[in-house]
Amino acid sequence: MILIDLSGSGPAQDVALGPLLLRHGLGDARDILRVYSPAPTAAFSRRDTLRPGYARAAAAVHDEGFLPVVRPQGGSLAAYDRGSVVIDHVHRSGAALADPGPRFRHFAGMHADVLAGLGVPARVGPVPREYCPGEYSLHAGGAKIVGSAQRVTRDGWLFSTVIQVSGAARLRAVLTPAYRELGYDFDPSTAGAAEDTTPSVTPASVTAAVLTAYGVTGPPMILPSPEE
Repeated sequence: MILIDLSGSGPAQDVALGPLLLRHGLGDARDILRVYSPAPTAAFSRRDTLRPGYARAAAAVHDEGFLPVVRPQGGSLAAYDRGSVVIDHVHRSGAALADPGPRFRHFAGMHADVLAGLGVPARVGPVPREYCPGEYSLHAGGAKIVGSAQRVTRDGWLFSTVIQVSGAARLRAVLTPAYRELGYDFDPSTAGAAEDTTPSVTPASVTAAVLTAYGVTGPPMILPSPEE
């Protein structure tokens, strides 16, 4: 596995990198990992862009200081920022299993164990009326704190996870008007952060625990930012 970082990156470059690596790879690496805390980003899915209120939703998140981008993975709008830890795992294997369930179950269990090791009582399962709803969300204290999405192609798969460590109020301020414009059923109280139940956690401590879980010991390879 190769750990990477991206020089001079912003939200547009962040969402472009995973699909680029999935398509073209990095040397002969089968597994490529990036773990980072991004600039404020509102990642819409392609499905979101087809909604009548998409333009208004994009304007709403921009007004809250989050840059709207369109990600290739499925799901619906997810917002994240410096209080989040994003995990992008690219596996280049060719002929990947089309059934997404096993990967969702594996990584949901893995990330739940990571958070449990930090004292966060994370559990696998959806929260009714959560943002970017999914069967394998992680929740704690009645609110969603982790969401995942994946992209499967003939080259392999890209599995992306967002762990919201801090700043649940910021998250709700961004998601509430955007989901209203998109016309999705959303309860703002379901958007939470790990610090809500375990105040001692930080993005740095979660990042370190994730890297340990992946068995990463060395420094990352620094990549140039991809062209937008």
